[in-house]
Amino acid sequence: MTMNKMHIPFSPPDITNKEIEKVVNTLQSGWLTTGPRTKELEHKISEYIGVERAVCLNSATAAMELTLQLLGVGPGDEVVTTAYTYTATASVIHHVGAKIVLVDTTPGSYEMDYSKLAEAITEKTKVVIPVDIAGKMCDYEKIFNVVESRKDLFKPKNDIQAAYNRVIVMADAAHSFGAMQNGNISGQIADFTCFSFHAVKNLTTGEGGAVVWHNNNELDNEWIYKQYMLLSLHGQSKDALAKTKKGAWEYDIIYPAYKCNMTDIMASIGLVQIERYKDLLKRRREIIEMYDNEFKPLGLQSIEHYGDTFASSGHLYLLRLPELDEKQRNDIIVKMADKGIVCNVHYKPLPMLTAYKNLGFNISDYPNAFRQYANEITLPLHTLINDKEVEYISYNLKKYYKVVQKG
Repeated sequence: MTMNKMHIPFSPPDITNKEIEKVVNTLQSGWLTTGPRTKELEHKISEYIGVERAVCLNSATAAMELTLQLLGVGPGDEVVTTAYTYTATASVIHHVGAKIVLVDTTPGSYEMDYSKLAEAITEKTKVVIPVDIAGKMCDYEKIFNVVESRKDLFKPKNDIQAAYNRVIVMADAAHSFGAMQNGNISGQIADFTCFSFHAVKNLTTGEGGAVVWHNNNELDNEWIYKQYMLLSLHGQSKDALAKTKKGAWEYDIIYPAYKCNMTDIMASIGLVQIERYKDLLKRRREIIEMYDNEFKPLGLQSIEHYGDTFASSGHLYLLRLPELDEKQRNDIIVKMADKGIVCNVHYKPLPMLTAYKNLGFNISDYPNAFRQYANEITLPLHTLINDKEVEYISYNLKKYYKVVQKG
Protein backbone atom coordinates (compact mmCIF):
# COMPACT_ATOMS: atom_id res chain seq x y z
CA MET A 1 0.00 0.00 0.00
CA THR A 2 1.45 3.39 -1.04
CA MET A 3 0.25 6.63 0.50
CA ASN A 4 1.41 10.09 -0.53
CA LYS A 5 3.19 12.06 2.18
CA MET A 6 0.96 14.39 4.18
CA HIS A 7 1.65 17.08 6.74
CA ILE A 8 -0.40 16.58 9.91
CA PRO A 9 0.28 18.92 12.85
CA PHE A 10 -0.29 17.68 16.37
CA SER A 11 -3.07 19.95 17.60
CA PRO A 12 -3.83 23.18 15.71
CA PRO A 13 -6.77 25.29 16.92
CA ASP A 14 -10.07 24.88 15.07
CA ILE A 15 -10.92 28.51 14.30
CA THR A 16 -13.64 29.52 11.84
CA ASN A 17 -14.78 32.84 10.41
CA LYS A 18 -17.32 33.04 13.24
CA GLU A 19 -14.55 33.30 15.87
CA ILE A 20 -12.69 35.83 13.71
CA GLU A 21 -15.80 37.98 13.25
CA LYS A 22 -16.50 37.88 16.98
CA VAL A 23 -12.96 39.02 17.78
CA VAL A 24 -13.16 41.81 15.18
CA ASN A 25 -16.44 42.99 16.71
CA THR A 26 -14.75 43.07 20.11
CA LEU A 27 -11.80 45.04 18.76
CA GLN A 28 -14.21 47.52 17.22
CA SER A 29 -16.22 47.80 20.43
CA GLY A 30 -13.46 49.68 22.21
CA TRP A 31 -13.52 47.22 25.13
CA LEU A 32 -10.63 44.75 25.03
CA THR A 33 -9.85 43.69 28.60
CA THR A 34 -12.12 41.96 31.14
CA GLY A 35 -15.61 43.20 30.45
CA PRO A 36 -19.03 42.19 29.11
CA ARG A 37 -17.84 39.33 26.90
CA THR A 38 -15.82 37.74 29.69
CA LYS A 39 -18.86 37.95 31.97
CA GLU A 40 -21.00 36.44 29.21
CA LEU A 41 -18.57 33.53 28.78
CA GLU A 42 -18.62 32.94 32.53
CA HIS A 43 -22.41 32.72 32.33
CA LYS A 44 -22.26 30.34 29.34
CA ILE A 45 -19.80 28.07 31.15
CA SER A 46 -21.82 27.94 34.36
CA GLU A 47 -24.94 27.25 32.30
CA TYR A 48 -23.20 24.49 30.31
CA ILE A 49 -21.96 22.77 33.46
CA GLY A 50 -25.01 23.43 35.63
CA VAL A 51 -23.43 25.41 38.47
CA GLU A 52 -24.26 28.84 39.83
CA ARG A 53 -21.02 30.66 39.01
CA ALA A 54 -17.88 30.32 36.91
CA VAL A 55 -14.74 32.45 36.90
CA CYS A 56 -12.74 32.98 33.69
CA LEU A 57 -8.99 33.53 34.07
CA ASN A 58 -5.93 33.56 31.84
CA SER A 59 -5.04 29.87 32.39
CA ALA A 60 -5.93 26.70 34.22
CA THR A 61 -2.69 27.17 36.13
CA ALA A 62 -3.97 30.48 37.47
CA ALA A 63 -7.30 28.83 38.30
CA MET A 64 -5.56 26.16 40.37
CA GLU A 65 -3.18 28.54 42.13
CA LEU A 66 -5.89 31.06 42.99
CA THR A 67 -8.06 28.24 44.33
CA LEU A 68 -5.26 27.16 46.65
CA GLN A 69 -4.91 30.80 47.72
CA LEU A 70 -8.66 31.06 48.27
CA LEU A 71 -8.56 27.95 50.45
CA GLY A 72 -5.72 29.40 52.52
CA VAL A 73 -3.23 26.67 51.57
CA GLY A 74 0.36 27.64 52.34
CA PRO A 75 3.54 26.85 54.24
CA GLY A 76 3.20 23.88 56.57
CA ASP A 77 0.45 22.34 54.44
CA GLU A 78 0.60 19.38 52.07
CA VAL A 79 -1.19 18.88 48.76
CA VAL A 80 -1.37 15.45 47.12
CA THR A 81 -1.37 14.86 43.37
CA THR A 82 -0.24 12.32 40.80
CA ALA A 83 3.30 11.84 39.52
CA TYR A 84 1.85 11.41 36.02
CA THR A 85 0.90 14.92 34.97
CA TYR A 86 2.19 18.16 33.51
CA THR A 87 4.19 20.44 35.79
CA ALA A 88 1.35 22.98 36.20
CA THR A 89 -0.53 20.61 38.49
CA ALA A 90 2.33 20.51 40.98
CA SER A 91 4.03 23.87 40.44
CA VAL A 92 1.02 25.73 41.84
CA ILE A 93 1.48 23.81 45.11
CA HIS A 94 5.07 25.00 45.26
CA HIS A 95 4.05 28.58 44.43
CA VAL A 96 1.81 28.86 47.52
CA GLY A 97 4.54 27.43 49.75
CA ALA A 98 2.94 24.05 50.45
CA LYS A 99 4.65 20.67 50.18
CA ILE A 100 4.11 18.63 47.00
CA VAL A 101 3.20 15.00 47.71
CA LEU A 102 3.25 12.77 44.62
CA VAL A 103 1.43 9.45 44.29
CA ASP A 104 2.32 6.72 41.79
CA THR A 105 -0.22 5.52 39.24
CA THR A 106 -2.17 2.30 39.47
CA PRO A 107 -0.34 -0.45 37.49
CA GLY A 108 -1.35 -0.20 33.83
CA SER A 109 -3.24 3.06 34.35
CA TYR A 110 -2.68 6.79 33.97
CA GLU A 111 -4.75 7.48 37.10
CA MET A 112 -3.19 7.76 40.53
CA ASP A 113 -3.25 4.69 42.79
CA TYR A 114 -6.19 5.45 45.06
CA SER A 115 -4.98 3.05 47.76
CA LYS A 116 -1.71 4.99 47.86
CA LEU A 117 -3.68 8.22 47.99
CA ALA A 118 -5.07 7.11 51.35
CA GLU A 119 -1.54 6.45 52.61
CA ALA A 120 -0.37 9.88 51.40
CA ILE A 121 -2.97 11.85 53.39
CA THR A 122 -1.69 13.19 56.73
CA GLU A 123 -2.78 15.77 59.28
CA LYS A 124 -1.05 18.38 57.10
CA THR A 125 -2.98 17.50 53.92
CA LYS A 126 -5.41 20.20 52.83
CA VAL A 127 -6.12 19.40 49.16
CA VAL A 128 -5.87 16.52 46.70
CA ILE A 129 -5.57 17.31 42.98
CA PRO A 130 -6.75 14.50 40.69
CA VAL A 131 -5.90 14.87 36.98
CA ASP A 132 -8.42 14.05 34.24
CA ILE A 133 -5.76 13.00 31.77
CA ALA A 134 -6.66 12.94 28.05
CA GLY A 135 -10.20 14.10 28.89
CA LYS A 136 -11.31 11.03 30.84
CA MET A 137 -12.51 11.86 34.34
CA CYS A 138 -10.87 10.16 37.29
CA ASP A 139 -12.79 7.82 39.60
CA TYR A 140 -14.15 10.57 41.84
CA GLU A 141 -16.28 8.13 43.82
CA LYS A 142 -13.09 6.39 44.97
CA ILE A 143 -11.38 9.71 45.62
CA PHE A 144 -14.18 10.98 47.85
CA ASN A 145 -14.34 7.63 49.64
CA VAL A 146 -10.63 7.93 50.42
CA VAL A 147 -11.02 11.53 51.56
CA GLU A 148 -13.93 10.61 53.83
CA SER A 149 -12.01 7.64 55.25
CA ARG A 150 -9.22 10.01 56.35
CA LYS A 151 -11.55 12.74 57.62
CA ASP A 152 -10.43 12.24 61.23
CA LEU A 153 -6.95 13.53 60.28
CA PHE A 154 -8.17 16.82 58.81
CA LYS A 155 -7.18 19.97 60.69
CA PRO A 156 -8.90 23.06 59.21
CA LYS A 157 -6.93 26.32 59.40
CA ASN A 158 -9.74 28.70 58.46
CA ASP A 159 -13.50 28.99 57.97
CA ILE A 160 -13.58 27.85 54.34
CA GLN A 161 -11.62 24.70 55.16
CA ALA A 162 -13.89 24.11 58.16
CA ALA A 163 -16.94 24.33 55.87
CA TYR A 164 -15.67 21.18 54.12
CA ASN A 165 -14.19 19.60 57.27
CA ARG A 166 -12.15 17.17 55.15
CA VAL A 167 -9.46 17.24 52.49
CA ILE A 168 -10.76 19.34 49.59
CA VAL A 169 -10.84 17.85 46.09
CA MET A 170 -9.66 20.25 43.39
CA ALA A 171 -9.78 18.67 39.93
CA ASP A 172 -7.16 19.48 37.35
CA ALA A 173 -9.69 19.22 34.54
CA ALA A 174 -7.52 21.01 31.98
CA HIS A 175 -8.40 18.22 29.53
CA SER A 176 -11.96 17.30 30.50
CA PHE A 177 -14.31 20.17 29.67
CA GLY A 178 -17.51 18.45 28.53
CA ALA A 179 -16.64 14.97 29.84
CA MET A 180 -19.33 12.95 31.64
CA GLN A 181 -19.32 10.41 34.46
CA ASN A 182 -22.35 8.66 35.98
CA GLY A 183 -24.66 11.32 34.59
CA ASN A 184 -22.57 14.24 35.88
CA ILE A 185 -20.58 16.59 33.68
CA SER A 186 -17.02 17.60 34.57
CA GLY A 187 -17.36 20.46 37.03
CA GLN A 188 -20.28 18.99 38.94
CA ILE A 189 -18.40 16.45 41.06
CA ALA A 190 -15.15 17.82 42.54
CA ASP A 191 -15.29 20.59 45.12
CA PHE A 192 -13.43 22.87 42.70
CA THR A 193 -12.77 22.13 39.02
CA CYS A 194 -10.20 23.97 36.90
CA PHE A 195 -10.36 23.97 33.08
CA SER A 196 -7.89 25.01 30.40
CA PHE A 197 -8.74 26.87 27.18
CA HIS A 198 -5.16 26.93 25.90
CA ALA A 199 -4.60 26.91 22.12
CA VAL A 200 -4.31 23.10 21.95
CA LYS A 201 -7.42 22.38 24.03
CA ASN A 202 -10.78 21.19 22.69
CA LEU A 203 -12.33 24.57 23.43
CA THR A 204 -9.85 27.40 23.11
CA THR A 205 -9.63 31.09 23.92
CA GLY A 206 -5.98 31.21 22.77
CA GLU A 207 -4.77 31.24 26.34
CA GLY A 208 -7.27 30.97 29.15
CA GLY A 209 -8.97 28.89 31.78
CA ALA A 210 -11.87 28.79 34.17
CA VAL A 211 -12.81 27.49 37.60
CA VAL A 212 -16.18 26.30 38.88
CA TRP A 213 -17.10 24.90 42.26
CA HIS A 214 -19.61 22.49 43.69
CA ASN A 215 -22.24 24.47 45.56
CA ASN A 216 -21.64 24.06 49.30
CA ASN A 217 -24.58 25.15 51.45
CA GLU A 218 -22.22 26.59 54.06
CA LEU A 219 -20.50 28.87 51.55
CA ASP A 220 -21.85 31.93 49.74
CA ASN A 221 -21.23 31.60 46.00
CA GLU A 222 -21.16 35.36 45.53
CA TRP A 223 -18.52 35.65 48.25
CA ILE A 224 -16.39 32.98 46.52
CA TYR A 225 -16.79 34.73 43.17
CA LYS A 226 -15.75 38.03 44.74
CA GLN A 227 -12.62 36.43 46.21
CA TYR A 228 -11.57 35.20 42.77
CA MET A 229 -12.12 38.69 41.36
CA LEU A 230 -9.91 40.20 44.06
CA LEU A 231 -7.23 37.53 43.68
CA SER A 232 -7.09 37.87 39.89
CA LEU A 233 -7.10 41.70 39.70
CA HIS A 234 -4.51 42.99 42.18
CA GLY A 235 -6.93 42.80 45.13
CA GLN A 236 -8.68 45.84 43.63
CA SER A 237 -12.19 46.47 44.95
CA LYS A 238 -13.54 47.45 41.48
CA ASP A 239 -12.68 46.04 38.09
CA ALA A 240 -12.28 48.24 35.01
CA LEU A 241 -15.88 47.65 33.94
CA ALA A 242 -17.28 48.74 37.30
CA LYS A 243 -15.10 51.87 37.22
CA THR A 244 -16.74 53.06 33.97
CA LYS A 245 -19.95 53.95 35.80
CA LYS A 246 -20.43 57.68 36.35
CA GLY A 247 -18.28 58.98 39.17
CA ALA A 248 -17.09 55.49 40.06
CA TRP A 249 -13.37 56.02 39.58
CA GLU A 250 -12.41 55.45 43.19
CA TYR A 251 -11.25 52.02 44.34
CA ASP A 252 -9.32 50.34 47.12
CA ILE A 253 -6.66 47.63 47.15
CA ILE A 254 -7.76 45.11 49.75
CA TYR A 255 -4.47 43.19 49.65
CA PRO A 256 -1.57 42.85 47.16
CA ALA A 257 -2.86 40.08 44.86
CA TYR A 258 -2.26 38.85 41.32
CA LYS A 259 -3.00 39.75 37.70
CA CYS A 260 -4.44 36.82 35.78
CA ASN A 261 -7.80 37.92 34.37
CA MET A 262 -9.22 36.86 31.01
CA THR A 263 -9.66 39.55 28.36
CA ASP A 264 -12.76 40.15 26.26
CA ILE A 265 -10.71 39.34 23.15
CA MET A 266 -10.03 35.86 24.54
CA ALA A 267 -13.62 35.46 25.72
CA SER A 268 -14.91 36.33 22.23
CA ILE A 269 -13.22 33.24 20.82
CA GLY A 270 -14.64 31.13 23.64
CA LEU A 271 -18.19 32.36 23.11
CA VAL A 272 -18.19 30.96 19.58
CA GLN A 273 -16.30 27.82 20.55
CA ILE A 274 -18.83 26.90 23.23
CA GLU A 275 -21.63 27.25 20.66
CA ARG A 276 -19.77 24.81 18.39
CA TYR A 277 -18.67 22.50 21.19
CA LYS A 278 -21.26 19.75 20.77
CA ASP A 279 -20.14 19.20 17.17
CA LEU A 280 -16.46 19.41 18.14
CA LEU A 281 -16.94 16.66 20.76
CA LYS A 282 -18.81 14.51 18.24
CA ARG A 283 -15.99 14.74 15.71
CA ARG A 284 -13.37 13.87 18.33
CA ARG A 285 -15.34 10.76 19.21
CA GLU A 286 -15.47 9.72 15.55
CA ILE A 287 -11.67 10.03 15.25
CA ILE A 288 -11.04 8.10 18.46
CA GLU A 289 -13.31 5.29 17.33
CA MET A 290 -11.48 5.12 13.99
CA TYR A 291 -8.14 4.89 15.81
CA ASP A 292 -9.48 2.22 18.19
CA ASN A 293 -10.70 0.12 15.28
CA GLU A 294 -7.21 0.23 13.78
CA PHE A 295 -5.11 -0.40 16.90
CA LYS A 296 -7.06 -2.58 19.32
CA PRO A 297 -6.87 -5.69 17.09
CA LEU A 298 -3.05 -5.37 17.31
CA GLY A 299 -3.12 -5.30 21.11
CA LEU A 300 -2.07 -1.65 21.33
CA GLN A 301 -3.48 -0.07 24.48
CA SER A 302 -5.37 3.21 24.43
CA ILE A 303 -7.38 4.93 27.13
CA GLU A 304 -10.98 3.78 27.11
CA HIS A 305 -12.67 7.06 26.32
CA TYR A 306 -16.29 5.90 26.19
CA GLY A 307 -18.41 3.44 28.15
CA ASP A 308 -21.91 2.89 29.51
CA THR A 309 -21.39 5.26 32.45
CA PHE A 310 -18.82 7.72 31.13
CA ALA A 311 -17.74 9.75 28.12
CA SER A 312 -14.39 11.47 27.76
CA SER A 313 -13.98 14.88 26.18
CA GLY A 314 -11.65 13.09 23.75
CA HIS A 315 -8.83 15.53 24.25
CA LEU A 316 -5.81 13.28 23.63
CA TYR A 317 -5.23 9.88 22.05
CA LEU A 318 -2.67 8.18 24.28
CA LEU A 319 -1.45 4.86 22.92
CA ARG A 320 0.89 2.39 24.60
CA LEU A 321 3.13 0.23 22.44
CA PRO A 322 3.58 -3.12 24.23
CA GLU A 323 7.09 -4.59 24.50
CA LEU A 324 8.78 -1.38 23.34
CA ASP A 325 11.10 0.77 25.45
CA GLU A 326 11.77 4.53 25.52
CA LYS A 327 14.33 4.46 22.72
CA GLN A 328 12.12 2.39 20.44
CA ARG A 329 9.14 4.65 21.13
CA ASN A 330 11.26 7.70 20.36
CA ASP A 331 12.46 6.08 17.14
CA ILE A 332 8.85 5.68 16.03
CA ILE A 333 8.14 9.35 16.80
CA VAL A 334 11.06 10.33 14.52
CA LYS A 335 9.89 7.98 11.78
CA MET A 336 6.36 9.40 12.01
CA ALA A 337 7.80 12.92 11.78
CA ASP A 338 9.64 11.91 8.61
CA LYS A 339 6.21 11.10 7.18
CA GLY A 340 4.89 14.54 8.18
CA ILE A 341 3.02 13.29 11.27
CA VAL A 342 3.70 15.20 14.47
CA CYS A 343 3.33 12.99 17.56
CA ASN A 344 3.92 13.70 21.23
CA VAL A 345 4.31 12.04 24.64
CA HIS A 346 1.96 12.63 27.59
CA TYR A 347 3.63 12.85 30.00
CA LYS A 348 7.16 12.52 31.24
CA PRO A 349 6.44 11.85 34.94
CA LEU A 350 7.33 14.76 37.20
CA PRO A 351 10.12 12.94 39.11
CA MET A 352 12.05 12.68 35.82
CA LEU A 353 12.23 16.47 35.45
CA THR A 354 15.07 18.59 36.86
CA ALA A 355 12.83 20.84 38.94
CA TYR A 356 11.31 17.88 40.78
CA LYS A 357 14.61 16.02 41.11
CA ASN A 358 15.86 19.15 42.85
CA LEU A 359 12.91 18.91 45.23
CA GLY A 360 13.99 15.39 46.17
CA PHE A 361 11.78 13.24 43.97
CA ASN A 362 13.19 10.12 42.31
CA ILE A 363 11.51 8.23 39.49
CA SER A 364 12.54 4.91 41.05
CA ASP A 365 9.85 5.58 43.66
CA TYR A 366 7.19 5.75 40.92
CA PRO A 367 7.73 2.60 38.83
CA ASN A 368 4.16 2.37 37.52
CA ALA A 369 4.23 5.94 36.23
CA PHE A 370 7.55 5.26 34.50
CA ARG A 371 6.19 2.13 32.81
CA GLN A 372 3.18 4.07 31.53
CA TYR A 373 5.45 6.73 30.08
CA ALA A 374 8.20 4.54 28.61
CA ASN A 375 6.20 3.21 25.65
CA GLU A 376 3.45 5.85 25.35
CA ILE A 377 2.90 7.82 22.15
CA THR A 378 0.24 10.49 21.63
CA LEU A 379 -1.18 10.67 18.13
CA PRO A 380 -2.65 13.78 16.47
CA LEU A 381 -6.25 14.26 17.56
CA HIS A 382 -8.06 17.42 16.54
CA THR A 383 -11.15 18.44 14.61
CA LEU A 384 -9.25 19.56 11.51
CA ILE A 385 -8.14 15.99 10.73
CA ASN A 386 -10.10 14.27 8.00
CA ASP A 387 -10.76 10.55 7.65
CA LYS A 388 -8.05 10.12 5.03
CA GLU A 389 -5.48 11.61 7.41
CA VAL A 390 -6.61 9.31 10.23
CA GLU A 391 -6.04 6.39 7.84
CA TYR A 392 -2.58 7.77 6.93
CA ILE A 393 -1.59 8.15 10.60
CA SER A 394 -2.86 4.67 11.47
CA TYR A 395 -1.16 3.02 8.51
CA ASN A 396 2.24 4.53 9.34
CA LEU A 397 2.02 3.89 13.07
CA LYS A 398 1.17 0.22 12.51
CA LYS A 399 3.95 -0.12 9.93
CA TYR A 400 6.65 1.38 12.14
CA TYR A 401 5.46 -0.45 15.24
CA LYS A 402 5.90 -3.78 13.44
CA VAL A 403 9.32 -2.73 12.09
CA VAL A 404 10.64 -1.60 15.47
CA GLN A 405 9.08 -4.56 17.27
CA LYS A 406 10.94 -6.97 15.00
CA GLY A 407 14.18 -5.05 15.57
